[in-house]
Amino acid sequence: MSTFVVIGGDAAGMSAASKAKRDDPDLEVVVFEAGEWVSYGACGLPYYIKGEIGSLEDLVSVTPEQFREERDIDLRTGHEVVDIDPDDRTITARGEDGEVLQAYDHLLIATGAAALTPPIDGLDREGVYTLGSMTDGKELREYVSRARSEGDLQQPDRGPACGFLETCNGPVGIVGGGYIGIEMAEALAANDFEVHLFQRGDRLLKGFGAATSEAVLEHLSEQDVAVYLDSEVERVAGDDRVEAVVTNENRVPVEMVLLGTGIRPRTDLATDAGVECGETGAIATDVYRETNLPDVYAAGDCAEAEHVVTGDPVHVPLALTANRHGRAIGRTVAGESTEGGGVAGTAAVKAFDREAARTGILDHEKAREAGFDPVTETIDAKSRAGYYPEDGTVTVTLTADRASGRVLGGSLVSEYGESAVHRSHALVGAVTEGITLEDLSNYDLAYAPPFNTTWDPVLTAAKVLDGQLRSNS
Repeated sequence: MSTFVVIGGDAAGMSAASKAKRDDPDLEVVVFEAGEWVSYGACGLPYYIKGEIGSLEDLVSVTPEQFREERDIDLRTGHEVVDIDPDDRTITARGEDGEVLQAYDHLLIATGAAALTPPIDGLDREGVYTLGSMTDGKELREYVSRARSEGDLQQPDRGPACGFLETCNGPVGIVGGGYIGIEMAEALAANDFEVHLFQRGDRLLKGFGAATSEAVLEHLSEQDVAVYLDSEVERVAGDDRVEAVVTNENRVPVEMVLLGTGIRPRTDLATDAGVECGETGAIATDVYRETNLPDVYAAGDCAEAEHVVTGDPVHVPLALTANRHGRAIGRTVAGESTEGGGVAGTAAVKAFDREAARTGILDHEKAREAGFDPVTETIDAKSRAGYYPEDGTVTVTLTADRASGRVLGGSLVSEYGESAVHRSHALVGAVTEGITLEDLSNYDLAYAPPFNTTWDPVLTAAKVLDGQLRSNS
């Protein structure tokens, strides 16, 4: 009997374990997870902290008991793998009862990623949080609950960030204007916190189009979130507790700081065993997610993937990629070699009453490095037929190659519920398949007045940019 060992019990790890066991019931599947939680939706943590999701257990897709009893997987929570010996094909795990030596025929490293700690003084003070695990989410939810129930946090001059609120919990600082920063700004503001968001660069959501970033920034201001662009956080001031965020230009009193400055792949265990990493810093793999070591695979937030536009390795730590690649590895281990596909960097975010999505390559410098001559156009279009009640606006940004007309990437933003995110799916197809603007403008998208205009905003954007390229050729 062959043994498939998995290190890490979240998206990639449990997808691989489940698929391998389903396809080959005789395969022995053993999963080691350092924590107590497995197969959970970390992306839902901001909404749990906000209060829209009742409990942490609601974020769990499959419980440990279900994996053990219903799927016949030997899942060992509370076991941290501390060593991989590729020569002997064994791993060593450490649990409450001591060390365990486990042999493997196939091994998956799915160790995920850790919150990135920026070089800021004072991060060891009480009141500094990250959001990279279920435990982090629990601690932040408890902080929000205490503030709401006690109501005794210090209340300095609240300024514009408290806006129209009759009551406002003590001010909080968020460092980072990416997905976590934006989502947590909404979660904390919804609980009546005065929110200050500090962004190192000149715009929020840097990976999205400029028009999308500007729309989100404007809406955050409307929601009384104080945003500080081009703001280099130098230190977190205070004695034992957080008292202020000090930047290159401001000293802002806060009582809590959330770091949302990105993540880094957990690769130490792999590299100690001789597994190679790529230029991105994540584990390098082939198209089957196999590393340089035979029968050792890597997937999820610790591993690289191939970009569908450039073909180059990238590190895009997103849930669907982890699930897809984990499932492909499970099938491969069970006997059917499966690639799992590349990535387009597709992502979505909700910011209060706005929704935004992006895919492909929007950055002109990156496009030029890949050999393209990029051109970008942004249009505003109605989300529904003009005569239909309560129509909204969708802003679409398209980037294409000037010479070939190939669609390289896109970004969309709209009012929440006006389908910027769902419309992005057409762009994902265009980017993945490498089609031209003319091809995209001829997509046969569904039409009915309650859902869109005859020419969907995506089609309109493709027509406009295609027309510009033709007129300038």
